[in-house]
Amino acid sequence: MSYLELCSPRFSLIIPAYNEEAYLPHLLDTVNAARQRYAGGAEAIEVIVVDNTSTDATAHVARSRGCRVVQEHRRLIAAVRNRGARAATGQVLVFVDADTRIHPDTFNAIDRTLSTGKVIAGATGVRMERMSMGIAVSFIVVVSMVWLTGMDTGVVFCRREDFDAVGGYNEGRLFAEDVRLLLDLKQLGRLRGQKLVPIRSAKAICSTRKFDELGEWHYLKMLARLLYGLIFSRRSVDKYALAYWYGNQRT
Repeated sequence: MSYLELCSPRFSLIIPAYNEEAYLPHLLDTVNAARQRYAGGAEAIEVIVVDNTSTDATAHVARSRGCRVVQEHRRLIAAVRNRGARAATGQVLVFVDADTRIHPDTFNAIDRTLSTGKVIAGATGVRMERMSMGIAVSFIVVVSMVWLTGMDTGVVFCRREDFDAVGGYNEGRLFAEDVRLLLDLKQLGRLRGQKLVPIRSAKAICSTRKFDELGEWHYLKMLARLLYGLIFSRRSVDKYALAYWYGNQRT
């Protein structure tokens, strides 16, 4: 092991955040619990919040909780995640959304998974913070996609050198940049005999705020809208993505 590896943290947890003062504290509470439980010690995990031109107290909340705060002015989620990766000093990059809550065993579970040498990257998967008929059906659709592709969501992780090898998140995409990253890592892993894996023992809790805001069945409507646009009108897909993921607020 090199001197740089000995001095650097094991994990860099990267949290993109745009006006997340209400949700960020709940995530950071769970991050603190997971850091304290990590067998390698809490100091082996750095937490980076990428403030994406927030107009609320997101940056203040993050700093007050001991996080490193970096700025990314482009309203593009792939660029925000990449900005966090550039600032990171850890050997393993871990990405999570600000409205998520992570499992207490997250970092131990990732360590165990990567230590086999057979895994290039993965994700923890999620549980929804509440259930309804519409959310349950939407969740079943997502789980079906996970089974078909081997990719999952929640807390996404990979080694830094592998992230760099595939060029990080594709900044040409308004959305699904996380899917593209995992596909790129999966392809790289095939060349090495490594797999992309889900971690079933440390599922994150996923916010249902989009369902609260847009309705219990909105996710299925969103998927249908995107599929139609991808087939018939790419411009309509981009327009819809701007409204759905960015609120038409991009610079």
